[in-house]
Amino acid sequence: MTDSALAAAHRAAPLKTPTRLSEDASRDITGALNMLLADVFVLYLKTKNFHWHMSGPYFRDYHLLLDEQSDQIFATTDPIAERARKLGGKTIHSTGEIVRAQRLLDNDADFVTPADMLAELREDNLALAGYMRETHSLCDEHGDVATASLLEQWIDETERRVWFLFESGRNA
Repeated sequence: MTDSALAAAHRAAPLKTPTRLSEDASRDITGALNMLLADVFVLYLKTKNFHWHMSGPYFRDYHLLLDEQSDQIFATTDPIAERARKLGGKTIHSTGEIVRAQRLLDNDADFVTPADMLAELREDNLALAGYMRETHSLCDEHGDVATASLLEQWIDETERRVWFLFESGRNA
């Protein structure tokens, strides 16, 4: 086979990884994972935004908390995308796809108080945990125990972030 014929064959080859899950399961779970991935990117960027723009008497504590949380959030992006690929699907290609798939809202405000930052991130993490649970239920319906297992870990991490944001924002 010539180099050009080989290159043409590779371009025509589908990016469909073999899986024992049904075509419907692969499509549905991959779609749900891509929506989660979009939300995770939105939450990551919002957490970093608030980290960069934190101010006030608890600046250091909140700044470090949000830096730690943003690192944890970003660490889930690759496993989510790779899981979609393992299921035979494709994953997000661009920021445009993220914008079309995201359910969490951006925050472009010029100024947000520290208390409002913590409250908004807490609510976004709660919403993300809910989306993860919905995806877990979908995995259960299709018998995808591997994705469900990953989601269980991410739900626990997300609930920990909610807890820290809640306790940090309390006026005790």
